[in-house]
Amino acid sequence: MKTSATLLMAMSALVAAEPMAVLRQKKLDLWSAQNEAGVFDIDRYAAQAATSCVNGKAGEYQCKNVDLVSFLRHQDMGSSTRRGNDVWGWTHAASGREFGAVGQTDGTAFVEIKADGSLVYLGRLPTQTTSSSWRDMKVIGDHVYIGAESSNHGLQVFDLTKLLTITTPRTFSITSDLKARFTGFGNSHNIVAHEETNMIYAVGTGTAAGCRGGLFMVNVTNPAAPTSAGCLSAGGYVHDAQCVVYKGPDTRYTNKEICFNFNEDTLDIVDVTNKRSPVTLSSTGYTGASYTHQGWLADAGMRYLLLDDELDEQNRKGPAANQKTTTYIVDISSLTTPKFTGTYQSPATAIDHNQYVHNGLSYQANYGSGLRIVDVRSVTTDPTGKNFKEVGFFDCYPEDDSVGGRAEFTGTWSVYPYFKSGHILLNSIERGIFVLKYTGA
Repeated sequence: MKTSATLLMAMSALVAAEPMAVLRQKKLDLWSAQNEAGVFDIDRYAAQAATSCVNGKAGEYQCKNVDLVSFLRHQDMGSSTRRGNDVWGWTHAASGREFGAVGQTDGTAFVEIKADGSLVYLGRLPTQTTSSSWRDMKVIGDHVYIGAESSNHGLQVFDLTKLLTITTPRTFSITSDLKARFTGFGNSHNIVAHEETNMIYAVGTGTAAGCRGGLFMVNVTNPAAPTSAGCLSAGGYVHDAQCVVYKGPDTRYTNKEICFNFNEDTLDIVDVTNKRSPVTLSSTGYTGASYTHQGWLADAGMRYLLLDDELDEQNRKGPAANQKTTTYIVDISSLTTPKFTGTYQSPATAIDHNQYVHNGLSYQANYGSGLRIVDVRSVTTDPTGKNFKEVGFFDCYPEDDSVGGRAEFTGTWSVYPYFKSGHILLNSIERGIFVLKYTGA
Protein backbone atom coordinates (compact mmCIF):
# COMPACT_ATOMS: atom_id res chain seq x y z
CA MET A 1 0.00 0.00 0.00
CA LYS A 2 1.26 3.47 -0.88
CA THR A 3 1.56 6.48 1.42
CA SER A 4 3.18 9.19 -0.78
CA ALA A 5 1.61 12.60 -1.41
CA THR A 6 0.90 11.61 -5.02
CA LEU A 7 -2.02 9.56 -3.74
CA LEU A 8 -4.33 12.41 -2.75
CA MET A 9 -6.68 11.46 -5.56
CA ALA A 10 -6.40 7.77 -4.77
CA MET A 11 -7.32 8.41 -1.15
CA SER A 12 -10.71 9.64 -2.28
CA ALA A 13 -11.66 6.06 -3.14
CA LEU A 14 -14.46 5.02 -0.83
CA VAL A 15 -13.14 1.54 -0.04
CA ALA A 16 -9.66 0.79 1.28
CA ALA A 17 -7.73 -1.95 -0.53
CA GLU A 18 -5.98 -4.87 1.09
CA PRO A 19 -2.17 -5.26 0.98
CA MET A 20 -0.57 -8.11 -0.94
CA ALA A 21 0.18 -10.02 2.28
CA VAL A 22 -3.54 -10.36 3.02
CA LEU A 23 -4.39 -11.50 -0.50
CA ARG A 24 -1.52 -13.98 -0.54
CA GLN A 25 -2.62 -15.56 2.74
CA LYS A 26 -6.23 -15.89 1.58
CA LYS A 27 -5.04 -17.91 -1.40
CA LEU A 28 -2.55 -20.03 0.51
CA ASP A 29 -5.19 -20.97 3.06
CA LEU A 30 -7.63 -22.04 0.34
CA TRP A 31 -5.06 -24.01 -1.65
CA SER A 32 -3.84 -25.72 1.51
CA ALA A 33 -7.40 -26.82 2.24
CA GLN A 34 -7.76 -28.04 -1.33
CA ASN A 35 -4.55 -30.02 -0.98
CA GLU A 36 -5.81 -31.66 2.21
CA ALA A 37 -9.02 -32.55 0.39
CA GLY A 38 -7.07 -34.34 -2.36
CA VAL A 39 -7.77 -31.79 -5.09
CA PHE A 40 -4.20 -32.06 -6.42
CA ASP A 41 -3.81 -35.83 -6.02
CA ILE A 42 -2.38 -37.87 -8.86
CA ASP A 43 -5.04 -39.14 -11.28
CA ARG A 44 -7.64 -36.89 -9.66
CA TYR A 45 -8.62 -35.71 -13.14
CA ALA A 46 -9.18 -37.77 -16.26
CA ALA A 47 -7.56 -37.15 -19.62
CA GLN A 48 -9.84 -35.20 -21.96
CA ALA A 49 -10.47 -35.76 -25.67
CA ALA A 50 -11.35 -33.03 -28.15
CA THR A 51 -14.99 -32.07 -27.62
CA SER A 52 -17.09 -29.53 -29.47
CA CYS A 53 -19.34 -27.18 -27.54
CA VAL A 54 -22.86 -28.46 -28.21
CA ASN A 55 -26.00 -27.24 -26.41
CA GLY A 56 -23.90 -25.43 -23.82
CA LYS A 57 -21.61 -28.30 -22.87
CA ALA A 58 -18.25 -29.70 -23.99
CA GLY A 59 -18.11 -32.91 -22.00
CA GLU A 60 -18.38 -31.91 -18.34
CA TYR A 61 -17.63 -28.26 -19.04
CA GLN A 62 -20.17 -25.49 -19.55
CA CYS A 63 -19.42 -23.46 -22.69
CA LYS A 64 -20.63 -21.09 -25.37
CA ASN A 65 -18.96 -20.72 -28.79
CA VAL A 66 -15.74 -22.27 -27.47
CA ASP A 67 -14.62 -25.81 -28.32
CA LEU A 68 -12.26 -27.98 -26.26
CA VAL A 69 -9.51 -28.89 -28.75
CA SER A 70 -7.02 -30.69 -26.49
CA PHE A 71 -5.87 -30.99 -22.88
CA LEU A 72 -2.90 -32.15 -20.81
CA ARG A 73 -3.01 -32.66 -17.05
CA HIS A 74 -0.28 -31.09 -14.92
CA GLN A 75 0.92 -34.60 -14.05
CA ASP A 76 1.21 -35.34 -17.80
CA MET A 77 3.63 -32.41 -18.01
CA GLY A 78 5.97 -33.70 -15.33
CA SER A 79 4.77 -31.70 -12.34
CA SER A 80 5.04 -33.45 -8.99
CA THR A 81 2.89 -30.80 -7.28
CA ARG A 82 0.27 -30.89 -10.07
CA ARG A 83 -0.69 -27.24 -9.59
CA GLY A 84 -0.72 -24.59 -12.30
CA ASN A 85 -0.42 -20.83 -12.54
CA ASP A 86 0.64 -18.55 -15.41
CA VAL A 87 0.93 -19.31 -19.13
CA TRP A 88 2.40 -17.62 -22.20
CA GLY A 89 2.98 -18.50 -25.83
CA TRP A 90 5.74 -18.39 -28.44
CA THR A 91 5.59 -18.66 -32.21
CA HIS A 92 8.75 -19.64 -34.09
CA ALA A 93 8.99 -16.95 -36.75
CA ALA A 94 10.54 -19.04 -39.52
CA SER A 95 8.26 -22.07 -39.28
CA GLY A 96 5.11 -20.68 -37.66
CA ARG A 97 5.15 -23.50 -35.09
CA GLU A 98 3.34 -22.62 -31.88
CA PHE A 99 4.48 -23.42 -28.35
CA GLY A 100 3.32 -22.80 -24.80
CA ALA A 101 5.22 -22.16 -21.57
CA VAL A 102 2.97 -23.54 -18.83
CA GLY A 103 3.56 -22.31 -15.30
CA GLN A 104 3.40 -24.79 -12.42
CA THR A 105 4.38 -24.43 -8.78
CA ASP A 106 7.50 -26.57 -9.29
CA GLY A 107 8.65 -25.28 -12.68
CA THR A 108 7.70 -24.47 -16.26
CA ALA A 109 6.44 -27.08 -18.71
CA PHE A 110 6.83 -26.68 -22.47
CA VAL A 111 4.27 -27.89 -25.00
CA GLU A 112 3.80 -27.63 -28.75
CA ILE A 113 0.38 -26.88 -30.18
CA LYS A 114 0.13 -28.72 -33.49
CA ALA A 115 -1.80 -27.43 -36.49
CA ASP A 116 -4.84 -29.47 -35.47
CA GLY A 117 -4.64 -28.08 -31.92
CA SER A 118 -3.32 -31.27 -30.33
CA LEU A 119 -0.74 -30.89 -27.57
CA VAL A 120 2.71 -32.47 -27.40
CA TYR A 121 4.62 -32.32 -24.13
CA LEU A 122 8.28 -31.46 -24.79
CA GLY A 123 9.83 -31.15 -21.35
CA ARG A 124 10.20 -28.83 -18.40
CA LEU A 125 12.51 -26.37 -16.69
CA PRO A 126 12.40 -26.90 -12.91
CA THR A 127 12.12 -24.04 -10.47
CA GLN A 128 15.47 -22.39 -9.78
CA THR A 129 15.18 -22.82 -6.01
CA THR A 130 11.95 -23.89 -4.30
CA SER A 131 8.36 -24.40 -5.37
CA SER A 132 5.98 -21.44 -5.33
CA SER A 133 2.32 -20.92 -6.10
CA TRP A 134 3.36 -17.82 -8.07
CA ARG A 135 5.43 -18.32 -11.21
CA ASP A 136 5.21 -15.92 -14.12
CA MET A 137 6.69 -15.99 -17.61
CA LYS A 138 6.77 -13.72 -20.64
CA VAL A 139 8.43 -14.00 -24.07
CA ILE A 140 10.56 -11.54 -26.01
CA GLY A 141 11.89 -12.78 -29.32
CA ASP A 142 13.02 -16.39 -28.95
CA HIS A 143 13.51 -16.32 -25.18
CA VAL A 144 11.21 -16.84 -22.24
CA TYR A 145 11.86 -14.93 -19.00
CA ILE A 146 10.65 -16.66 -15.85
CA GLY A 147 10.34 -15.30 -12.33
CA ALA A 148 8.78 -16.74 -9.16
CA GLU A 149 7.99 -15.89 -5.56
CA SER A 150 10.60 -18.48 -4.57
CA SER A 151 13.43 -17.08 -2.46
CA ASN A 152 16.59 -16.27 -4.50
CA HIS A 153 14.95 -17.49 -7.71
CA GLY A 154 15.99 -14.55 -9.86
CA LEU A 155 15.09 -14.38 -13.56
CA GLN A 156 15.55 -17.55 -15.63
CA VAL A 157 16.34 -16.88 -19.29
CA PHE A 158 15.63 -19.86 -21.54
CA ASP A 159 16.23 -20.13 -25.29
CA LEU A 160 13.00 -21.49 -26.76
CA THR A 161 14.67 -22.65 -29.96
CA LYS A 162 15.88 -25.60 -27.87
CA LEU A 163 12.34 -26.94 -28.26
CA LEU A 164 12.48 -27.17 -32.05
CA THR A 165 14.38 -30.45 -32.19
CA ILE A 166 12.91 -32.24 -29.15
CA THR A 167 11.70 -35.76 -29.93
CA THR A 168 11.59 -37.16 -26.40
CA PRO A 169 10.47 -35.07 -23.40
CA ARG A 170 13.38 -33.97 -21.25
CA THR A 171 14.03 -32.10 -18.05
CA PHE A 172 16.25 -29.11 -18.75
CA SER A 173 19.10 -28.17 -16.44
CA ILE A 174 18.69 -25.02 -14.36
CA THR A 175 22.38 -24.33 -14.95
CA SER A 176 23.67 -25.63 -18.29
CA ASP A 177 20.42 -25.19 -20.22
CA LEU A 178 19.80 -21.57 -19.23
CA LYS A 179 20.91 -18.79 -21.58
CA ALA A 180 21.36 -16.67 -18.47
CA ARG A 181 20.15 -16.16 -14.93
CA PHE A 182 19.70 -12.61 -13.71
CA THR A 183 20.11 -12.29 -9.93
CA GLY A 184 19.62 -8.56 -9.42
CA PHE A 185 16.43 -9.53 -7.60
CA GLY A 186 15.48 -12.75 -5.84
CA ASN A 187 11.74 -13.33 -5.68
CA SER A 188 9.21 -11.57 -7.91
CA HIS A 189 5.45 -11.76 -8.21
CA ASN A 190 4.99 -11.00 -11.91
CA ILE A 191 7.05 -10.54 -15.05
CA VAL A 192 6.07 -7.83 -17.53
CA ALA A 193 7.59 -7.83 -21.02
CA HIS A 194 7.85 -4.94 -23.47
CA GLU A 195 8.96 -6.44 -26.77
CA GLU A 196 9.46 -3.13 -28.60
CA THR A 197 12.12 -1.94 -26.17
CA ASN A 198 13.60 -5.31 -25.09
CA MET A 199 12.67 -4.59 -21.50
CA ILE A 200 11.59 -6.93 -18.74
CA TYR A 201 9.90 -5.32 -15.75
CA ALA A 202 9.86 -7.54 -12.68
CA VAL A 203 7.17 -6.42 -10.23
CA GLY A 204 6.44 -7.35 -6.66
CA THR A 205 10.10 -8.05 -5.94
CA GLY A 206 11.27 -8.67 -2.38
CA THR A 207 12.73 -6.08 -0.06
CA ALA A 208 16.31 -7.17 -0.79
CA ALA A 209 15.91 -5.88 -4.36
CA GLY A 210 15.60 -2.35 -3.01
CA CYS A 211 12.71 -1.31 -5.27
CA ARG A 212 9.79 -1.41 -2.81
CA GLY A 213 8.11 -3.95 -5.06
CA GLY A 214 7.88 -1.42 -7.93
CA LEU A 215 9.09 -1.74 -11.52
CA PHE A 216 12.48 -3.45 -11.43
CA MET A 217 13.81 -2.78 -14.93
CA VAL A 218 15.97 -5.32 -16.77
CA ASN A 219 17.37 -4.67 -20.25
CA VAL A 220 17.42 -7.93 -22.24
CA THR A 221 18.67 -6.61 -25.56
CA ASN A 222 21.34 -9.28 -25.10
CA PRO A 223 19.46 -12.22 -23.54
CA ALA A 224 22.75 -13.83 -22.54
CA ALA A 225 23.66 -10.82 -20.40
CA PRO A 226 20.63 -9.03 -18.89
CA THR A 227 21.47 -5.75 -17.18
CA SER A 228 19.73 -3.69 -14.52
CA ALA A 229 18.36 -0.55 -16.17
CA GLY A 230 16.59 1.27 -13.36
CA CYS A 231 13.84 1.12 -10.76
CA LEU A 232 10.52 2.78 -10.04
CA SER A 233 9.93 2.69 -6.31
CA ALA A 234 7.97 5.92 -5.79
CA GLY A 235 4.54 4.29 -6.13
CA GLY A 236 5.36 1.29 -3.97
CA TYR A 237 4.23 -2.24 -4.78
CA VAL A 238 3.24 -2.88 -8.40
CA HIS A 239 1.25 -6.06 -8.93
CA ASP A 240 1.19 -6.07 -12.74
CA ALA A 241 1.63 -3.68 -15.65
CA GLN A 242 1.37 -3.13 -19.38
CA CYS A 243 4.07 -1.09 -21.08
CA VAL A 244 3.83 0.44 -24.57
CA VAL A 245 5.43 2.93 -26.91
CA TYR A 246 2.66 5.48 -26.64
CA LYS A 247 0.63 6.37 -29.76
CA GLY A 248 -2.51 7.63 -28.06
CA PRO A 249 -4.39 10.94 -28.00
CA ASP A 250 -2.26 12.64 -25.34
CA THR A 251 0.31 14.08 -27.76
CA ARG A 252 2.53 15.31 -24.93
CA TYR A 253 3.77 11.71 -24.63
CA THR A 254 3.80 10.49 -28.23
CA ASN A 255 6.56 7.88 -28.73
CA LYS A 256 7.37 7.86 -25.01
CA GLU A 257 7.54 4.52 -23.21
CA ILE A 258 4.54 4.47 -20.90
CA CYS A 259 3.65 1.84 -18.31
CA PHE A 260 0.17 1.35 -16.90
CA ASN A 261 0.76 -0.02 -13.40
CA PHE A 262 -1.80 -1.84 -11.27
CA ASN A 263 -0.75 -0.87 -7.78
CA GLU A 264 -3.03 -2.60 -5.24
CA ASP A 265 -5.33 0.40 -4.77
CA THR A 266 -4.66 2.63 -7.77
CA LEU A 267 -3.97 2.77 -11.48
CA ASP A 268 -0.59 4.48 -11.84
CA ILE A 269 0.57 5.78 -15.23
CA VAL A 270 4.34 6.23 -15.53
CA ASP A 271 6.72 7.57 -18.17
CA VAL A 272 9.68 5.16 -18.10
CA THR A 273 11.46 6.51 -21.16
CA ASN A 274 14.37 7.51 -18.92
CA LYS A 275 14.90 4.33 -16.91
CA ARG A 276 17.09 6.10 -14.35
CA SER A 277 14.48 8.79 -13.75
CA PRO A 278 10.94 7.50 -14.36
CA VAL A 279 8.11 10.00 -13.87
CA THR A 280 4.70 9.16 -12.41
CA LEU A 281 2.10 11.02 -14.47
CA SER A 282 -0.95 10.08 -12.41
CA SER A 283 -2.15 7.83 -9.59
CA THR A 284 -5.89 7.23 -9.58
CA GLY A 285 -8.16 5.39 -7.19
CA TYR A 286 -11.75 4.29 -7.68
CA THR A 287 -14.85 3.37 -5.72
CA GLY A 288 -14.73 -0.30 -4.80
CA ALA A 289 -10.95 -0.65 -4.86
CA SER A 290 -10.09 -3.81 -2.94
CA TYR A 291 -7.04 -5.13 -4.80
CA THR A 292 -6.12 -3.47 -8.10
CA HIS A 293 -4.77 -6.49 -9.92
CA GLN A 294 -4.27 -6.29 -13.69
CA GLY A 295 -5.58 -4.79 -16.89
CA TRP A 296 -5.02 -4.12 -20.59
CA LEU A 297 -5.52 -1.41 -23.19
CA ALA A 298 -8.97 -1.81 -24.70
CA ASP A 299 -8.48 -0.22 -28.13
CA ALA A 300 -5.74 0.28 -30.71
CA GLY A 301 -6.01 4.04 -30.29
CA MET A 302 -4.86 3.76 -26.65
CA ARG A 303 -7.73 5.86 -25.35
CA TYR A 304 -9.35 3.31 -23.03
CA LEU A 305 -8.09 0.74 -20.57
CA LEU A 306 -9.77 -2.20 -18.83
CA LEU A 307 -8.93 -2.91 -15.18
CA ASP A 308 -9.75 -5.85 -12.93
CA ASP A 309 -9.82 -5.91 -9.15
CA GLU A 310 -9.12 -9.26 -7.50
CA LEU A 311 -10.92 -8.80 -4.20
CA ASP A 312 -13.95 -6.64 -4.89
CA GLU A 313 -16.15 -9.62 -5.76
CA GLN A 314 -15.18 -11.69 -2.73
CA ASN A 315 -15.40 -8.67 -0.42
CA ARG A 316 -18.70 -7.52 -2.00
CA LYS A 317 -17.38 -3.99 -2.48
CA GLY A 318 -18.49 -1.21 -4.80
CA PRO A 319 -20.03 -2.24 -8.14
CA ALA A 320 -19.03 -5.87 -7.44
CA ALA A 321 -21.22 -6.16 -4.34
CA ASN A 322 -23.34 -8.75 -6.19
CA GLN A 323 -20.18 -10.87 -6.74
CA LYS A 324 -20.54 -10.79 -10.52
CA THR A 325 -17.11 -10.45 -12.14
CA THR A 326 -16.61 -6.70 -12.62
CA THR A 327 -14.36 -5.01 -15.18
CA TYR A 328 -13.65 -1.30 -14.76
CA ILE A 329 -13.34 0.99 -17.81
CA VAL A 330 -10.90 3.91 -17.73
CA ASP A 331 -10.64 6.84 -20.15
CA ILE A 332 -6.89 7.46 -20.43
CA SER A 333 -7.05 10.09 -23.20
CA SER A 334 -5.22 12.31 -20.72
CA LEU A 335 -2.43 10.35 -19.08
CA THR A 336 -2.28 12.88 -16.24
CA THR A 337 -6.02 12.85 -15.48
CA PRO A 338 -7.52 9.43 -16.29
CA LYS A 339 -11.22 8.98 -15.56
CA PHE A 340 -13.19 5.86 -14.62
CA THR A 341 -16.18 5.87 -16.97
CA GLY A 342 -18.10 2.66 -16.30
CA THR A 343 -18.06 -1.06 -15.62
CA TYR A 344 -18.92 -4.31 -17.31
CA GLN A 345 -20.33 -7.20 -15.30
CA SER A 346 -20.12 -10.82 -16.34
CA PRO A 347 -23.28 -12.90 -16.01
CA ALA A 348 -21.20 -15.30 -13.88
CA THR A 349 -20.23 -15.18 -10.22
CA ALA A 350 -16.43 -15.36 -10.02
CA ILE A 351 -13.25 -13.43 -9.25
CA ASP A 352 -11.37 -11.93 -12.18
CA HIS A 353 -7.66 -12.61 -12.57
CA ASN A 354 -5.98 -11.87 -15.93
CA GLN A 355 -7.35 -10.43 -19.15
CA TYR A 356 -5.78 -9.68 -22.54
CA VAL A 357 -7.39 -7.80 -25.43
CA HIS A 358 -6.97 -9.03 -29.01
CA ASN A 359 -8.85 -7.76 -32.06
CA GLY A 360 -11.58 -6.12 -30.03
CA LEU A 361 -12.18 -9.09 -27.73
CA SER A 362 -11.15 -9.25 -24.09
CA TYR A 363 -10.09 -12.77 -23.15
CA GLN A 364 -10.69 -12.92 -19.41
CA ALA A 365 -9.37 -15.68 -17.13
CA ASN A 366 -11.92 -15.45 -14.33
CA TYR A 367 -11.01 -18.15 -11.78
CA GLY A 368 -14.10 -20.32 -11.19
CA SER A 369 -16.00 -19.21 -14.31
CA GLY A 370 -13.08 -19.97 -16.64
CA LEU A 371 -12.42 -18.21 -19.92
CA ARG A 372 -14.86 -15.41 -20.68
CA ILE A 373 -14.65 -13.69 -24.08
CA VAL A 374 -16.13 -10.19 -24.13
CA ASP A 375 -16.63 -7.99 -27.19
CA VAL A 376 -15.34 -4.56 -26.07
CA ARG A 377 -15.25 -2.78 -29.44
CA SER A 378 -18.08 -0.45 -28.40
CA VAL A 379 -15.81 1.24 -25.86
CA THR A 380 -14.75 3.90 -28.37
CA THR A 381 -18.33 5.10 -28.85
CA ASP A 382 -19.74 4.31 -25.40
CA PRO A 383 -17.22 3.96 -22.56
CA THR A 384 -19.89 3.13 -19.97
CA GLY A 385 -19.62 -0.58 -20.82
CA LYS A 386 -23.36 -1.03 -21.31
CA ASN A 387 -22.80 -2.31 -24.86
CA PHE A 388 -20.07 -4.80 -23.95
CA LYS A 389 -21.23 -8.32 -24.75
CA GLU A 390 -20.08 -11.77 -23.70
CA VAL A 391 -19.68 -13.71 -26.95
CA GLY A 392 -18.18 -16.95 -25.66
CA PHE A 393 -16.97 -18.82 -22.60
CA PHE A 394 -15.45 -22.08 -21.41
CA ASP A 395 -15.81 -22.94 -17.72
CA CYS A 396 -12.98 -25.28 -16.74
CA TYR A 397 -14.08 -25.55 -13.09
CA PRO A 398 -17.36 -27.50 -12.94
CA GLU A 399 -17.17 -28.03 -9.17
CA ASP A 400 -19.13 -24.83 -8.44
CA ASP A 401 -21.63 -25.06 -11.30
CA SER A 402 -24.44 -26.45 -9.11
CA VAL A 403 -24.45 -23.29 -6.99
CA GLY A 404 -24.03 -20.86 -9.88
CA GLY A 405 -20.39 -20.11 -9.15
CA ARG A 406 -18.41 -18.85 -6.18
CA ALA A 407 -16.07 -15.90 -5.62
CA GLU A 408 -13.08 -18.08 -4.74
CA PHE A 409 -9.50 -18.53 -5.96
CA THR A 410 -10.15 -21.78 -7.80
CA GLY A 411 -10.17 -22.73 -11.48
CA THR A 412 -8.49 -20.59 -14.12
CA TRP A 413 -5.23 -18.70 -13.65
CA SER A 414 -4.42 -17.17 -17.03
CA VAL A 415 -4.98 -17.22 -20.78
CA TYR A 416 -2.90 -16.68 -23.93
CA PRO A 417 -5.02 -15.64 -26.98
CA TYR A 418 -2.41 -14.39 -29.48
CA PHE A 419 -1.65 -17.40 -31.71
CA LYS A 420 -2.23 -16.77 -35.43
CA SER A 421 -3.97 -20.16 -35.61
CA GLY A 422 -6.69 -18.95 -33.24
CA HIS A 423 -5.85 -21.60 -30.67
CA ILE A 424 -6.17 -20.33 -27.11
CA LEU A 425 -4.16 -21.59 -24.15
CA LEU A 426 -5.94 -21.66 -20.78
CA ASN A 427 -4.02 -22.78 -17.69
CA SER A 428 -6.04 -24.00 -14.72
CA ILE A 429 -4.79 -24.33 -11.17
CA GLU A 430 -6.15 -27.81 -10.55
CA ARG A 431 -6.35 -29.58 -13.88
CA GLY A 432 -3.80 -28.61 -16.50
CA ILE A 433 -3.46 -26.84 -19.83
CA PHE A 434 -6.41 -26.52 -22.21
CA VAL A 435 -6.28 -25.68 -25.93
CA LEU A 436 -9.54 -23.96 -26.85
CA LYS A 437 -10.97 -22.48 -30.05
CA TYR A 438 -13.45 -19.64 -30.24
CA THR A 439 -16.08 -20.45 -32.85
CA GLY A 440 -18.09 -17.22 -32.74
CA ALA A 441 -18.09 -14.49 -35.35
